[in-house]
Amino acid sequence: MSDDTQTFSEIGLGYRPRAPYACDPAGTRGRFYPEPASRTRTDYQRDRDRIVHSTAFRRLKHKTQVFIAHEGDHFRTRLTHSIEVAQIARGLARALCLDEDLAEAVALVHDFGHTPFGHTGEEALNERMAAYGGFDHNAQSLRIVTRLESRYAEFEGLNLTWETLEGLVKHNGPLLDVAGEGIGGPLPRIVRDFDTLFPLDLASHASLEAQAAAIADDIAYDAHDIDDGLRAGLLTLDMLLDVPFTAEILTEVRQRYPRLDAVRTGHELTRRQITRMVEDVILMARARLDDLRPGSPGDVRAAGETIFRFSDDFRVAERQLKDFLYANLYRHPDVMAVRAGAERIVRDLFDAYFAEPAQMPEGWREVLRRADDTVKARHVADFLAGMTDTYAIKEHRRLFDRTPEIG
Repeated sequence: MSDDTQTFSEIGLGYRPRAPYACDPAGTRGRFYPEPASRTRTDYQRDRDRIVHSTAFRRLKHKTQVFIAHEGDHFRTRLTHSIEVAQIARGLARALCLDEDLAEAVALVHDFGHTPFGHTGEEALNERMAAYGGFDHNAQSLRIVTRLESRYAEFEGLNLTWETLEGLVKHNGPLLDVAGEGIGGPLPRIVRDFDTLFPLDLASHASLEAQAAAIADDIAYDAHDIDDGLRAGLLTLDMLLDVPFTAEILTEVRQRYPRLDAVRTGHELTRRQITRMVEDVILMARARLDDLRPGSPGDVRAAGETIFRFSDDFRVAERQLKDFLYANLYRHPDVMAVRAGAERIVRDLFDAYFAEPAQMPEGWREVLRRADDTVKARHVADFLAGMTDTYAIKEHRRLFDRTPEIG
């Protein structure tokens, strides 16, 4: 093919050598609504750009990771967490000659469905939605990118490629077993209904790019939750000596830099932690690829196992670290006190909007005039899940005489 008939992206803006098991944007399974290809971007670059320009992405700026956003300017939010995950995912993808743009897109979109106040808000909303199909943040992410984002003239949602949607839904593994039953519980209706229209092969594993985003999520929050815990004063460096993995790194840092202040010692700890985790995952993935020898992305999906994972030793170390964080950070009395107030805010808001939809802003309340309770509950959940922490607090203050102090 001569240069004058090639698209710009084929000439060099996005197409690069890839391993045979990597996803190739030139071979995408397409979009729900067919669109002409871009002249300057691959399909996965286009997905990434649509995600970054979406309203849901900007809202992550004021959504809780562990600490409420206004407790301090330097704590992670869902937005900064997603950016950190994307950076690690791209590094993993680059190491194995995968499509970096697809890995980045999945990483950036994976938390779209989170409620205000993190997992606390999700648990409270799931409780209120129990009679109406429940609430799951992964399923809500799919609902956002396929229905709720309203930016384009010709379709609802962002109209992402099959591979990005697959990665969003399945980055943590298959959702159905060989018998077609939900793994870990019933398949969320949101996912089931969309899969009927645009099948995502829910019984298979996801692409390596999506797997890279998933393990990058674990690596990022294991490290930055330590950093944030140290900054908040809920963790100390000496407490981390109780965890063999962090104790080894901390001892190494202190021996090499005996006069280094505590803040920079903590930063040295977390950056070395990320490096070791990334290196372990890459070595493990290369070994599994050498054994499996997949010749295509389809072979990866049919492998029957997750290829991007920790080695046995690192899996034990990571489990010990998570146990430490749950005991000393996520369940710390100060954090639990904030969680109690956040739960109340989400429950109160759901009850108020469900009882009187007119309390919702214009554009949200009109569609509920003739809706049954199931439709109304899902609509209220959509509105609530899209809120930032700050907006949820503001709404609670508008509707109730007393609002919990949570920051």
